Amino acid sequence: FVRQFVLWDCKVMFTLTNESSYVERKTTQMKKIVALVGVGVLSLAFISSTCSSHAGESISSNTEKLAPAQGITFKKKSFEEAKKEAKKSGKLIFIDAYTDWCGPCKRMAATSFKDAKVGEMFNKNFVNMKVEMEKDADGPELARKYRVVAYPTLLIVDGNGKLVKQAVGMKSSDQLIALAKSVL
Repeated sequence: FVRQFVLWDCKVMFTLTNESSYVERKTTQMKKIVALVGVGVLSLAFISSTCSSHAGESISSNTEKLAPAQGITFKKKSFEEAKKEAKKSGKLIFIDAYTDWCGPCKRMAATSFKDAKVGEMFNKNFVNMKVEMEKDADGPELARKYRVVAYPTLLIVDGNGKLVKQAVGMKSSDQLIALAKSVL
């Protein structure tokens, strides 16, 4: 009976010793993880505050040095209203046929359409429209009428709605100016 108790007692002691060393290892690991997470959070907070404080400085200094570029001014109106304005002014209608999911459309909107030379050419000579071909009221009808099957598609139409020129795909500033000159 004593021998069994001693064996059992040793087994319990061995198990307890192993469990306590396991708990100590896990506690040490958790302390390290918490410390790393804390350092990461503090680093992000510092970087964020540094970036936001310098962001305003760089923007204001850039705007003081550079004159703001004026790109194409797109008018929010229906196709019928644009035709009336085109007839009245003697201008052609420029339509940027785009979709929200089109990458090249977004790129043109951020680059080529914002170019000052492009804006000068198109604002002077065209009634400019942007039409989201899937969501705007005139979109699906214009897509059928002018057989728009890819985006971006650039349409130049006269005041009667007759297609003058159609160009498909992303265009650089120089290509847009060449497109405009080809119909003027």
